[in-house]
Amino acid sequence: MDFDTVAGELYGGDLAEFVSARNAAAKAAKAEGDAELAKRIQQLRKPTTAAAIVNGLAGDDSAQLRELAELGAELRDAHTRLAGDELRALTRRRGELVRRILHELPSMSDTVTREVEATLEAVAAEPDTAALALAGRLTSVAHQDTDQWFSLAGSVPPVTGKRSEKLVDKAEPARPKRDHRREEREQREEEEERKRVRAERERLRKEAAERDKERAVAERDLVRTERAAEQATARVDDLRERLAEAEERAERATAEFETAKAAFDEADEAASAARKAADAAR
Repeated sequence: MDFDTVAGELYGGDLAEFVSARNAAAKAAKAEGDAELAKRIQQLRKPTTAAAIVNGLAGDDSAQLRELAELGAELRDAHTRLAGDELRALTRRRGELVRRILHELPSMSDTVTREVEATLEAVAAEPDTAALALAGRLTSVAHQDTDQWFSLAGSVPPVTGKRSEKLVDKAEPARPKRDHRREEREQREEEEERKRVRAERERLRKEAAERDKERAVAERDLVRTERAAEQATARVDDLRERLAEAEERAERATAEFETAKAAFDEADEAASAARKAADAAR
């Protein structure tokens, strides 16, 4: 028995049987004399429903999940290079890919759908989350701050006084005459787009805050009920062991009683025979 094999079986198995399977694996490891392995197994957290669904994609060797993780690396590279056009295109690709993955999943409740969507977004945004997802070891919905993606996706890179060499290479040649009306129109359009992005970002922040509150309550309930279930399971196991020990003691006591009774009967018969012999000798 090794840790990776046990973890793979637990996170790839039935979510409803996770706790009992984990406890059984930890008990088996302890019985084999590997207390450290038993402790590591016991500390494995039960995944949420949304995390289990994404783990299932990894178990099915989903090409789309790998594509999403690779797209995240491209997004971070474009962000680093302040490549506004490329970042906007990659952001659109990310949204389309997430929607396509969700569309191909079985029917889910609205809450679970939102949590799966948030987890998929986190796979594209956070390398550690992507690594856990590809390994099929996610335990909960990973929340990411999407502010940087929305702000960069909806506007051009800010002017800093020094233009990047890559941006200079891509710049168009200077025009002899400036179209002021066109520039003003483009500025208005950019300002409207920034306002729209800010409004959308604010809406998403509020929605995320509400979801965080709901998730926090649900997670507290989950931890409380899981702990209660674990304690109850441990109590049942302890009572079973005590019952087995009590039954064993009862069997030993019964055997000792039968032996003592047989010895008593034998001694009683011998005493009666001795008394009769003594009476006859008088």
